[in-house]
Amino acid sequence: MKARYIRVSTGSQNIARQEERQAKGEKIFTDVVSGSTPFKDREQGKELIKAIEREEINYVSVSSIDRLGRNLYDILTTLEFFKEKGVILKVDNLGIESLIKGKENQAFKLIISVMANIAEMEREAILERQREGIALAKARGTYKGREKGSMESVDDFLSKYKEVIKSLKKGNSIRDTAKICSISIGTVQKVKNVINNSA
Repeated sequence: MKARYIRVSTGSQNIARQEERQAKGEKIFTDVVSGSTPFKDREQGKELIKAIEREEINYVSVSSIDRLGRNLYDILTTLEFFKEKGVILKVDNLGIESLIKGKENQAFKLIISVMANIAEMEREAILERQREGIALAKARGTYKGREKGSMESVDDFLSKYKEVIKSLKKGNSIRDTAKICSISIGTVQKVKNVINNSA
């Protein structure tokens, strides 16, 4: 059986563009989660893995490779799992499959490695530019951040951490939530305290 894996970072993002590529008979697995969360730790990622292990799925389609993850190691680990299970991965925007007649497609592996590496480097470059911009602004004395003594409303604060709230509501621990959402344990604790105080 064939499956299509869809991932968006937030609930407000439209999945229609990924869904419209759905082929007849494809089973859909959709995650609303950050791309930095490892595939094996995602709710629907886990379900897809279980279905593959039960030999119910032997072909998986994604619209682009970044749907599987932002981290090169995580993407390659997922690809290795698919290969071990004899599952073909089709990446729509590349028009290429991971296996040809049961054997690894070397061109696919090379292209995916290069693309995942570039995506990772771009993300690091963006973060580095942000750090440099803040450091420069501080050196010039123009960096303010939030004004000292200014108060951020509870709603404004919580609106920035929707994924954290969702994870905590599912019963995940503070440590697990920090890992899932790629933020510090201290921030998760702060969110939890604000929720408890405003309840």
